[in-house]
Amino acid sequence: MLANFAGVLFDGIAYGSLLFLISVGLSVTMGMMNFINLAHGAFAMLGGYVSALLLARLGVPFLASLPLAFVAAAVVGLVLERLLYRRLYQASHLDQVLFSIGLTFMAVAGATYFFGPSQQPVTLPDWLRGQVSLFGLDVGAYRVFLIAVVVLVTVALGLVIERTRFGAQIRAAVDNQTASRGLGINVNLVFSLTFALGSGLAGLGGALGIDVLGLDPTFPVKYMVYFLLVVAVGGAGTIKGPLVAALLLGVFDVAGKYYVPEIGAFVIYAMMVVLLILFPAGLMRRRA
Repeated sequence: MLANFAGVLFDGIAYGSLLFLISVGLSVTMGMMNFINLAHGAFAMLGGYVSALLLARLGVPFLASLPLAFVAAAVVGLVLERLLYRRLYQASHLDQVLFSIGLTFMAVAGATYFFGPSQQPVTLPDWLRGQVSLFGLDVGAYRVFLIAVVVLVTVALGLVIERTRFGAQIRAAVDNQTASRGLGINVNLVFSLTFALGSGLAGLGGALGIDVLGLDPTFPVKYMVYFLLVVAVGGAGTIKGPLVAALLLGVFDVAGKYYVPEIGAFVIYAMMVVLLILFPAGLMRRRA
């Protein structure tokens, strides 16, 4: 019984870590750039397809495909930000939602046309398959790898946002664009790079999540609510808030589907309602 509980807890943490990796970019765009980007899952799907194609058709090693998935999603995000998103920064949230949901449906249609409606297979390296012993508990090797990657990415992202000149420029540009421009900060460039960073993280999460979440053209729609839940519960514009929220929601989602499979799919929504009642502004808020 205790071993089963520990296994469920570990799988929930791994699942929550993956949700956080994909959602943290949405937290940045919603909380810092004040843009509601419902097409965020499309960038995760793009990263997944890039990784799957590199693995299946070009024989690129799995680890090498991950940074390439990040770069591909980041570049597409940068281009779309320059051409489309920038025009809607001052628009109403309704306009932003309608635009981004339309972009999501275009991504779904495009993926279906080019890759078909079926799930994309992925072959992991031998060292990421099977079980490993961790503190006397047999857990999935890929889950351990996933958590380790998310820990490294979280630490690196926190350092970038809080300890670098670029991070200071992001915070300044968000708090007061006029004053930032007066200080010589290129606000448009900062926003473009920030959007590209968030898109790249989504693409990395999509590549890492093929084995856990699956990958098909409906991915952006299927998991859109999950990404929004993480940001809404955790608090937009922060890193720690979505991290805590993703871990909580991941653990409760996995536990609900394991212990009460009849209603397991609704456990995560019940958890969301409870947390939003207790913390209506999110678990953590970004301080200006």
